Amino acid sequence: MARWEPGARDRLVVAAVDLFVEQGYDATTVAQIAERAGVTKSTFFRHFPDKRELLVAGQETLSRLLAEGIADAPADAKPLEAVAAGLARASDAMGPMNRELGPRLKAAVAASAELQERDALKSVGMAAAMTAALLERGVPGAAAALAGELGVLAFKRGYAEWSERGRGDDALAPYTVAALEELREASASLG
Repeated sequence: MARWEPGARDRLVVAAVDLFVEQGYDATTVAQIAERAGVTKSTFFRHFPDKRELLVAGQETLSRLLAEGIADAPADAKPLEAVAAGLARASDAMGPMNRELGPRLKAAVAASAELQERDALKSVGMAAAMTAALLERGVPGAAAALAGELGVLAFKRGYAEWSERGRGDDALAPYTVAALEELREASASLG
């Protein structure tokens, strides 16, 4: 096994998702994930404390990018315009591996209650990051929380559509921003 080969973290995530889909989350061991990724168990544990954490790999970066995009939005941007800026910033960090992994990750999460819980916690973290960034901009609490939640829904909807549409080199940002606009229109129609 290559001990210091670059890309170990990404290979571990891909290997884990593939194994979760093939044999189920509960039946997959850390040793199997490490073997499939071509690394040692100790390399696995340098990157992740346990196999549950593989699902939220990159969550901190994603939340940070969302918050930075919101913070960097023009000063006169309305809350959902600022969220759109956050979605664009975070979406720009997503590449072909993220797109390819999407449908497999969705299948793995759907098949495991534990992974569904981790996915829900990831959504909570994203919403909290966006809400905090909006509060920093002076957006009132309820509006900031609602805009943050809409941002999470938009990201998830946009990512799902982007990853399921096949293999192109189009960017994720237009999908997430369009999903946010669709949700804004839908919420306005609620009365």
